[in-house]
Amino acid sequence: MLDLRGDPVTLTAALVDIPSESRDEARIADEVEAALRAQTSGFEIIRNGNAVLARTARGKPSRVLLAGHLDTVPVADNLPSRIENGELHGCGTSDMKSGDAVFLHLAATVADPAHDLTLVFYDCEEIESPANGLGRLERELPDWLTADVAILGEPTGGFIEAGCQGTLRVVVSAAGTRAHSARSWLGDNAIHKLGAVLDRLARYPARSVDIDGCVYREGLSAVRIDGGVAGNVIPDAASVTVNFRFAPDRSPEAALGHVHEVLDGLDVSIELTDSAAGALPGLSAPAAKSLVEAAGGQVRAKYGWTDVSRFAARGIPALNYGPGDPNLAHKRDERVPVAAITAAADMLRGYLSG
Repeated sequence: MLDLRGDPVTLTAALVDIPSESRDEARIADEVEAALRAQTSGFEIIRNGNAVLARTARGKPSRVLLAGHLDTVPVADNLPSRIENGELHGCGTSDMKSGDAVFLHLAATVADPAHDLTLVFYDCEEIESPANGLGRLERELPDWLTADVAILGEPTGGFIEAGCQGTLRVVVSAAGTRAHSARSWLGDNAIHKLGAVLDRLARYPARSVDIDGCVYREGLSAVRIDGGVAGNVIPDAASVTVNFRFAPDRSPEAALGHVHEVLDGLDVSIELTDSAAGALPGLSAPAAKSLVEAAGGQVRAKYGWTDVSRFAARGIPALNYGPGDPNLAHKRDERVPVAAITAAADMLRGYLSG
């Protein structure tokens, strides 16, 4: 059985050594559930699919929710885990089994927290959004996701990363007339029309915006190009997929309107294929402010989208905090410093203990 009361570094390694690629989390969920039932007290514990939830009801003045996903991206010859030069290597060490381990360890070892606690360990975060286990819990067990502040154990390098960017993708398509390339003047080259799109993207002045002392930088980028028929054919259709990472002061609707403004006047069509709102930092909430104080004010904006957005949409201040390095997530040499795991556990212990 997983040892929740022992060294959180050892617990991280044990979690990492349980393969748990998205949609294959049954074993790790079984082990997390069994350990919570055997090694914690005062928690109501339930299972929903391959998600495990636990909460206290001690009548404390506030509730802190600790959430982490159990799944990883596919293994890349990086299991089992190993410790080398003070770092724990292996799939999921950074994203985010080290965060999970810290949360599990604290649930078993903080005897009298200053807050009521809710723990949410969920499945299928690393794949398409409709499969996300946290979304399923929103639909089926919404009362379990109520809290004064939510902390996601995503890798943040030991910083509190507040809120998150929103994201959307559009497919920008151009149409033309097919012709033999030897008589190109008889055609209308759709790929050439995308040149104006790429030029505007290359010259796009990215906005930076300061919200609650966190600076979010936006980005509008081409991420895929499709087009062409054959080596001797002028193409009559071509498209470029554009990803807009926008600051959380924009709604998805406003962000889409901005993309239309940037590309206004070009002979193209724009189709929205994916969109997700960002999350404001929410640092003014009392429970969030005390977390920032416990972290010594080490706060920065979250670049990227995370499930904090789901909590923000419910009016719950949500922050990312985990020992992993986000730049190492999903890499073949994914790893986390063992000292970072210990430091994260110590910081959160002080915060939860009040």
